[in-house]
Amino acid sequence: MLVVLYSVPALFWTRDCIRDPDIWWHIRTGQWILEHHAVPRVDPFSSFAAGKPWAAYSWLFEVVVAKLYSLCGLLSFVVYTAGLAVLITSALHRLVRRLQPDFSLAALLALVGAMSLGHLYTPRPWLVTILFFLLELDILMQVRRTGRTRPLLWLPLLFAVWANVHIQFIDGLVVLALAAAESIAAAFIPRWPGLSTHLDTRVSARMLCSISAACLAATCLNPSGPRIFEVAHELAAQPGVFNLITELKAVPFRDFTDFLLLLLTLAACALLARAPRLILFELALFAFAAFVSFRSQRDVWVMSAVAITILASRLRGSARAQDRLPAAATALCALAACLVVTIGFATLHVSNSSLRKQLAASMPVDAVDFVRSHHLAGPLYNDFNWGGYLIGNLGMPVSIDGRAALMGDEHIERSVNSIDGRPGWSSDLALAAAGLVILPADAPLAQLLLLDPRFHLAYRDKVAIVFTRQHG
Repeated sequence: MLVVLYSVPALFWTRDCIRDPDIWWHIRTGQWILEHHAVPRVDPFSSFAAGKPWAAYSWLFEVVVAKLYSLCGLLSFVVYTAGLAVLITSALHRLVRRLQPDFSLAALLALVGAMSLGHLYTPRPWLVTILFFLLELDILMQVRRTGRTRPLLWLPLLFAVWANVHIQFIDGLVVLALAAAESIAAAFIPRWPGLSTHLDTRVSARMLCSISAACLAATCLNPSGPRIFEVAHELAAQPGVFNLITELKAVPFRDFTDFLLLLLTLAACALLARAPRLILFELALFAFAAFVSFRSQRDVWVMSAVAITILASRLRGSARAQDRLPAAATALCALAACLVVTIGFATLHVSNSSLRKQLAASMPVDAVDFVRSHHLAGPLYNDFNWGGYLIGNLGMPVSIDGRAALMGDEHIERSVNSIDGRPGWSSDLALAAAGLVILPADAPLAQLLLLDPRFHLAYRDKVAIVFTRQHG
């Protein structure tokens, strides 16, 4: 039953991972690092930001995916995404099972939690963040309940790796700070007059504060050092991208997984409201998750993980259904699930050739082949969503790509307005300087350029259209 549980998300939600556009600039960054034996300090991939300071804060992820891509080609996307999906589901189930002894209820909660992450099973570093966040939550929940502090010693190592994989290690530090604040409150304010509170922790404030300090220091063990926090602040303080980039917009509630997340949120809220005493740590955790997840659909995993944790710890399961699984059950089932997923993809004939056909349906694969075979030259003007793919496959500087913090709100908004053919598109300086333009075939700007004497139609298919600059 657990093997099936761990296999379902990987089999049903990772087959479209090939359509993710940003993985390509991650791969190219990893290749650059391997070629130069260094982490880039300035942008080497775009004409707009050429020479500007740039922190490749996901460098370790990028090196790994670059190596995988060199070994497996497009199959590396599926290998990475499916493998992380199995690990995330097994980690989620382990977290739930240690809080909820009812086997059936624990399995159901883990499955629902894994399903609510359906949109996020793409080859991105955030999958590692989700996994590490679940491992951290598991450690904190158990340590708070049992008082056994030895598992906390794993957290500095986890954060040292996390800070080199994805910038959202910051979320993990916030949760650790909430746990430390609870332990401080338990030591100095055991009971507030007139308020029935419950500080459900058996860990000393000194221990948690020491571990928090060690984790904070561990996150500085990265190529950017302490400046990684400045980078994180720049990303969080960039307001414009939350209105322009789809994955950063609020949850649209147009999909089954969106409403599943809402159901989990309401259920967790109801259990917190029904608690006879104020559960401070879970309440603070819930408030943080609500702010982060409903601000940006890319971060819905925070609420999913927190809501499942609250449900698992507060729901009463059947005493008859308590499991007695061995300690190695999770690891063995995860390995078996990987085998099941491998057989499943082989049965579905998932291969590099089939994935290339799938990729060509959404990315300018044939257009890039045309440009390279005809040795067309830039400067390049391109669509925002295709910038990552062009970085990885075309070999010339792009005008814009998915690195939102580097591109900046003004440049992204200008590009989006021009691609949409809005008033002022003809005065776009990047377009005016372009010698080569690659756009989606259905982009309004593509239709306008067909009538523009400055540009010549060089190539067109169902996905992409290519223009070159008219000479003379």
